[in-house]
Amino acid sequence: MKKVECIIKPFKLDDVKSAICDLGINGMTVSEVRGFGRQKGHTELYRGAEYQIDFIPKIKIDLVVADDQVESLVAAIQQEGSTGRIGDGKIFVSNIEQSIRIRTGEAGDDSL
Repeated sequence: MKKVECIIKPFKLDDVKSAICDLGINGMTVSEVRGFGRQKGHTELYRGAEYQIDFIPKIKIDLVVADDQVESLVAAIQQEGSTGRIGDGKIFVSNIEQSIRIRTGEAGDDSL
């Protein structure tokens, strides 16, 4: 099993979610997060005063999937999450040793 975490722009959430669901993956956790990478924020003007916005709003999606689903999942996220501009986000893939469904006690891929 693998954990796939992706950070995307908020307005791309519906597109990415639809692509994930089209793959038959039906479980995900979505969080509103803030951060910055290479774009390092931006400057805004409010009532004549200029100020720096360091942390930009993003969406974080966490999924745990079987090993054979990772490649297609990453491709779908990359395709639908991309705008071609700086700040599109990142995808992280890591190993998961065990997964257990609390209600039934199912373990491993069966718990997904």
